[in-house]
Amino acid sequence: KKILIIRLSALGDVLLTTPVIRSLKNNYSHISIDFLVKENFKDAVNLNPNINDVFIYNESSELTEKLKQNNYDLVIDLQNNFRSKKIVKELELPFYKFVKPTLEKFLLVKFKINMLKDLKPIPERYAKFIPDLVLDEKSPELFIPDSIKSDIDQEEKVIGLCPGAFHFTKRWPLLYYADLGKRMADNGHRIILLGGKSDRPICSDLQKMIPNSIDLSNDNDLFQTAAHMKNCKAVVCNDSGLMHTATALEIPVVSIFGSTVKEFGFVPYKAKNLIVENLKLKCRPCTHIGRSKCPKVHFNCMTEITPDIVYNEFQKFLGEL
Repeated sequence: KKILIIRLSALGDVLLTTPVIRSLKNNYSHISIDFLVKENFKDAVNLNPNINDVFIYNESSELTEKLKQNNYDLVIDLQNNFRSKKIVKELELPFYKFVKPTLEKFLLVKFKINMLKDLKPIPERYAKFIPDLVLDEKSPELFIPDSIKSDIDQEEKVIGLCPGAFHFTKRWPLLYYADLGKRMADNGHRIILLGGKSDRPICSDLQKMIPNSIDLSNDNDLFQTAAHMKNCKAVVCNDSGLMHTATALEIPVVSIFGSTVKEFGFVPYKAKNLIVENLKLKCRPCTHIGRSKCPKVHFNCMTEITPDIVYNEFQKFLGEL
């Protein structure tokens, strides 16, 4: 009757749990679901109506004692790392856990042996480890307070550019985004630049390079970013948390993949999307999460995806919406 779901980080991973949460509630309406997450990512689930309480992760014994008082019947560990395992062990309850394809990822990254071709997107992988759970056909979801507004006019042809990503090898080059933004602006689109605290320098630079663009990056205010994003006709981004944010808001998204590949499962789920990637390289993927620099130095996984390519693909994608 009471379930605790654990997914501590990161933004995209937490958003990708929401189809599981929704389907659990739809299939078993009598259950109460709580969620344990890190402070930085709590807004991804804080207002989700399918969740009873959201608890913030810390390493204190007080957290475990607080969770024990809730008398859960089951724990679902969708993180499955040493932190979440420690909590599961201390709670001493029945549990299901997400089993990561660690060996398969290693073989693909190190030896380019692809045993992940038939694996499904992450929400479906999560659900696989919960007996009898059937997912619905809907996308992830993100709920925003009614009080959070955007001053962006939805009637304009607004395109959101999200140039950031935590790791360098997941970022399409800044000058490429500038070129793309200029072409879009010349074609009558209004460009808004979206990102969190670490993306602010990039967005500031782009705002100077793209005519009439608006820098709406902020200090990790997910709700405000989402409110702006909801007014976009489409979003162009990297393989990042904001890609999944767009998906959760049902905004069509064009994603540029560099060092990572679709087989890892972190793709726009159940939403209108287009993934642009360089399929000619033998060195992809060089990582399953991202790197601080290209191990081959050339960075061709991104530099060979020119603004021409993305603009042409974007125009076709926009025409199909």
